[in-house]
Order: sequence, then structure tokens, then C-alpha cells
Amino acid sequence: MNSTIIWVTIGIYIVLMVTIGITQGKKAKSIADLTVGGRNAGAWLSALSYGTAYFSAVMFVGYAGGTGKAYGLWGILAGLGNAVFGSWLAWKVLARRTRDVSYRLKLKTMPQYLEKRYSSEAMRLFACIIIFVFLIPYSASVYKGLASVAEVLLGINVEICMIIIAVVAALLLVFGGYLVQARADFMQGIVMMFGIVLLIVCVIRCDKVGGFEGIAEYAHSLGTQPSEVNGLPKLNASQWISLMATVLMTSFGTWGLPQMVTKFFGIKDDSQAKKGITISTFFAFLVAGGGYFIGSLCYRYFTFSQLNDPTDPNYIAQDYIVPYMFKESNLPSVLLGVVLVLLIAASVSTLCSVTLTASSTLTIDFIKHFKKDLSNKKSSLIIKVLCVIFVVCSYFIANSNTPILDMMSYSWGIISGSFLAPYVISLYWKKMNTKGAWAGIIGGFAVAVIPAVAKLATYITANKNVVWLSGKGPVFACAAMLVSLALCFAVSAVTKPTNEKETEFFYNGDVHVTAVK
Repeated sequence: MNSTIIWVTIGIYIVLMVTIGITQGKKAKSIADLTVGGRNAGAWLSALSYGTAYFSAVMFVGYAGGTGKAYGLWGILAGLGNAVFGSWLAWKVLARRTRDVSYRLKLKTMPQYLEKRYSSEAMRLFACIIIFVFLIPYSASVYKGLASVAEVLLGINVEICMIIIAVVAALLLVFGGYLVQARADFMQGIVMMFGIVLLIVCVIRCDKVGGFEGIAEYAHSLGTQPSEVNGLPKLNASQWISLMATVLMTSFGTWGLPQMVTKFFGIKDDSQAKKGITISTFFAFLVAGGGYFIGSLCYRYFTFSQLNDPTDPNYIAQDYIVPYMFKESNLPSVLLGVVLVLLIAASVSTLCSVTLTASSTLTIDFIKHFKKDLSNKKSSLIIKVLCVIFVVCSYFIANSNTPILDMMSYSWGIISGSFLAPYVISLYWKKMNTKGAWAGIIGGFAVAVIPAVAKLATYITANKNVVWLSGKGPVFACAAMLVSLALCFAVSAVTKPTNEKETEFFYNGDVHVTAVK
């Protein structure tokens, strides 16, 4: 392997990102530019920014390897679910209505949205704290995903890799926030699409897989023991529940994530929102479908024992399955460079989205609440400082021994379990009230936080039930979203509407017109 070629490829990518940061950062003149890009993003820019924030090394490495190990080729269902439910249906149901509300009411963050809809400052403050705190584990999982690939393919220290991605992400954010991030995401989205196509072709053609004939053989092959089903295992009820929970969490879980929701805030107009549906769906089918497909071939590379028996001397930890698959594929150095750039691009874009969302939310919805005279210039500076702090905190948490899949499921489960229902229902149902929203938020949070608490408990006790519970993040995340939805509807139905005048303004009012008057 010619590591020089790989490093040159990565160097070109970093230079390109810095160039975008410098040239586009000069255009960020206001808080709106920093957080929602001045609401001028076209369909391609919005859709690719959404997609690159959606898929990172967490998906390519953590989830692709984990689902491939657990379900074989059935793991592809997660990629298809992400494309259909997480992209097509999300844009169809959420994009245009969210863009309309955020434009009319000049909303910049998801907590602001919740406050305007439910007339509750307490809800806004609660939301911004939950978002900032629980986006950190997700951000940390991005570090771990990329670091495992770099360690296997380049042999570099994991910490050095984490520092590199942290520096690149921090530079993009400090240069200009959303304006820089969205344009960087556009370039990174193009890299990801071309990269995944090249990767799929090379993986299929490698000796380990053996082309389409090898895949067909893999789909019908059995191991030497009944448990060693390689391609399409016969899943029991528990396995199907776990697989469907993963599909639903990674698909519908995005509906309540603030870094995804605010992508709709920046869309230029309704026509661009319509076009974004097709672009976002195509991107998800290609990137997510391709990523999970590659992970589903893991038993073509390794034995059942290597992937499932920790006592095997050649045992491969879950987070390292896909990196070792790349290594075993004997990919050309140039393609390995492209693969690393693909994963860096996916990771940096996701990290930027998560960091900017958390930092802008804490500044606009928490700090400015207590310091109302804070100028826009100082607010922008605080956001950028918090971005750096957030990146550093994520770096330290990434050094824990928590698997990528678990960290992501805790983060997505708690945030979406709390806020998906109040947000989505409010787009369509005027009778949804403040009490119903609070019931949904608290109920969803209480359910989703259970596996995370169990994970913390594993540092105190090795009880099997506690360890088992800590690994059920996706199941509890789905349960939390369902519980939250049920509570929102039920409590709103049996309690009186609140602030009818303000609710009506939320659906039909326009602060631009009010300001003119």
C-alpha cells in the first residue's frame, strides 16, 4: 500500500475544505447567516446538506458492521428504510411546512419552534439543554467511527486521527457556520456519492466476495454450525424486533433531531423544497443502501468465530469489522484514499451539523434568555467558541469504550423520543396543546433514557441484566417515540386548548407583516 498517495488524497480534500471556509466565511454577516444560511439554500444544497448530516462514519462503520454481523444481508433493510422513511417520507411530510413556519416566524432553532407553537419558555430552555447535552455522545460516535478506519488502513494513532477531524470541523464552523457548512456539505456529498459507487464496485469484484456469483452463493450458504448462517439467516422473533427497531430508529429518529430539522429552515422557497425530495432520496438510496450492503458481506470475509467469539485470537470488535473488510479487499491506494476522504467528508459534515446545532441552540435559546441585550456580533462569537468547546468535549467522550452503535442510539433515542412527537404533530394538528406536548416530551425522555442509565450503571456493576439493557438503545428509542406520540394525542384530547390566539398566529401569522405595521 502506498501511503503517500493516500495522504496526498486526504491533503487535497483538506485544502479544498479550508478554501471553502475562507471564501464562504466572508459572506456570513448575521446570526441568520451563521445558523440557517440566510434561508437561501437551493434544492441540491439543502438535500446534500441533509444527507451528509444524516450519514457519517457512524453509519458506514458502526451500523453497517453491526447489522451485517447480526443479520447478514438482511441488514440492507436498514439502508432501504433510511432512504424511504428517513429521507423521502421525511422531506415529503416535514420539509415544506417546516420551511414555511420558520420563514414566517423567523425561527432559527428547534427550541424556538417549540416555544412559538406551545407558548412555553420553559419548554424552550428544557429543549436546548437536552439537545446540547445529548448531542455530545452522537458527536463522539462520529470520532470513533472514523478513527477505527484510519487506525486499520493507515496505522496511525487513534487520537491523532480524532484531533485531525476535530481541527477540520472547528475551522469550518469558526470560518462561517451554516454558509460554509452547507457549501462544504455540497462538495462532500458529491465525494460521498462517487466514493460509494467506486467502493461497491471494488468490493464486489474483490476475491473475498467473488462478484455477483459470490454474492448469490453467500445468500444461500450455511456455516458448519446451525448458528453460522452467512448470508440470509433465519431470524427469530427477537432478532426481527431488534432489526426493525434499528431500521425505525435510524429512519424515523431523524425526524426529531434538531440538526436535521433545521436543514428545512434554510431552504430558499417551496419549489426548492419539492425538488429536494427527489435529490435527498436518491442520495440516501445510494449512500445508505451501499454502506449497509457492504457491511452485510462481513461473513464473506471473516468466520463466525472471528466476529462473535471474543476468545478467538483473531476476534474483530464490532467497530472494526468494516475497516478490516476494506483492508482485506486489497483496494488500490488511490481508492483507499478516496474511501478515507469519503468517511472524513461524511464525518466532518455530520460533526459540523451537530456542533453548530448544539452551540447555536445553547446561545440563542439559553444564554440570550438570561442576557437579552446580547448583540448579534457577540452572539456569533459565543456560538463559535461553543462550537470549539463542543468539539473538544466530544473528543474526550469518544475515548470511552462505548461502542459506536450504543452512543448513537442513546443520543438519537433521547432527543427524538422527547421532541419528535410535539414537533411533527404540531405541523398538522392545531388542537395539540402545551400539556400534551409536555406529556410527550417527559414520557418519551423517561423511556429513552433507560439504556443510557444502564450503560452508566455498567461502570459500577457487571450484572447481566444491566449489561443487556444497556445494549437495547434502538428498541427503547422506538418505544420512546411511540409513547411520546400516544401521550401527545391522549393528553391534548382530554385537556383544554391553550393560547388559541398565539396558536392561530403560529399557523397563519407573519412577523414580517407585523414588523411592517
